[in-house]
Amino acid sequence: MSSPASRRPARPTTVTLKHVAERAGVSAITVSRVVNTPDLVSDVLRAKVTAAIQDLGYVPNRVAGALASAESRAVLVIVPSLSNAVFIEVIQGIQDVLEVAGYQMLLGNTQYDLEREQDLVAALLGWSPAGVILAGLRHTERTRALLKSSNRPIMEIMEHGARPIDMNVGLSHYKAGESMGEHLVSRGYREIGFIGGRLNADYRAMHRFKGLERCLARHDLRRRPPFTHECKSSAQVGAEALMRTLDAAPELDALFFANDDLAVGALLRAQREGISVPERVAIAGFNGFGIGELVQPSLTTIVSPRQRMGQVAATMLVARIRREAEGRHRVDIGFSLRVGEST
Repeated sequence: MSSPASRRPARPTTVTLKHVAERAGVSAITVSRVVNTPDLVSDVLRAKVTAAIQDLGYVPNRVAGALASAESRAVLVIVPSLSNAVFIEVIQGIQDVLEVAGYQMLLGNTQYDLEREQDLVAALLGWSPAGVILAGLRHTERTRALLKSSNRPIMEIMEHGARPIDMNVGLSHYKAGESMGEHLVSRGYREIGFIGGRLNADYRAMHRFKGLERCLARHDLRRRPPFTHECKSSAQVGAEALMRTLDAAPELDALFFANDDLAVGALLRAQREGISVPERVAIAGFNGFGIGELVQPSLTTIVSPRQRMGQVAATMLVARIRREAEGRHRVDIGFSLRVGEST
C-alpha cells in the first residue's frame, strides 16, 4: 500500500495559480484574493493558501493579460552590492552582452543578506524575466525552490562549484587562497595571517582563507584564525586593521588581505608609519584593481576577470533563453597572480 506522502501530487514544472488552488483545496479566485487583496480573506483560508504557495514555490505573475503572453526581454540580475567595484565591473560585462542581444537588466541588491535575496527573488520573478543571473552558490532553501520552480534559465556567478542550480560561471576561491599562500611561502614567509571583514556573510573571502589554510598545513606552517572586522571594507579599515593585527601578533611577516581595498589601505598606512614593506611585513590582496599597480610598493594580488565573467555568463544565458544551448554548463573562469613589490 502506498503511503500518504507517495500519493501526494508531484510538484508541477511551472507552477500556476490553478496548481496552488488544487493544493490548498480552494477556488482559483480565492488564491487570487490571497495574493492581491489578502485582507479580504479569512485567516484560515489565507493560511491554507499561503502554505500551498510556499510548498509549490509559486510566484505571482505581475505581467497580466497580453503582456503575460509576450516574450520577456528582461533578465533579472541580483548582486550583493552596487557600491563595490567588483560587482560594478561584472554588471558592465553582463550589460555588454544583453544590450547587443536586445535584453535589459532588472537589477537587485541583496546587501550580502540571503534573506533579502530571497525576498528579491520572490518579488522580481513575478515580472517574468527571461532568465536570472545571481551572485554566489549559497542561497536559502526557499530561494532555491523559487528559482527551480520558475522554469527559467538560472546562472550563478562569482564562484565555481560542483552543484549549481542550473548554470555556473566563476572561479575557485579556495584555489585563489591556496595560490597566494604558495606564492608567499615561496618567497620565504613563514608567519602568514589573513585579514577580512564580515566573513560570516562574505563567505567567498572565507573560502580564500580556507585555501590559505590548506597551503599552510601542507607546508607544516602555523595556522591561525583570520583577523576580522565587522564593518564594510575600505582603505581606512585596512589601514586600521594593519596596526591592530601587528600589535596583536608582531611575529607575522606576511598578511593576505581579503580584498585590494583593505590591502591598499594597509600599504598607505605602513608608509605613513615607517613600516617597511615587504621587509618588515609583506602585504597581498585579492581582486586585481588598477590602483594596486599605482601605489608604492605595487601590490601583489590575485586578479579575477570580473568583466569577462559577466560577459561569459550573459552569453551562456542568452543562448539558453534562445534555445541555442541545452543542459547544465559550468565554466571555471580562472584567475591570475599579479606579483608586485609588496611581497
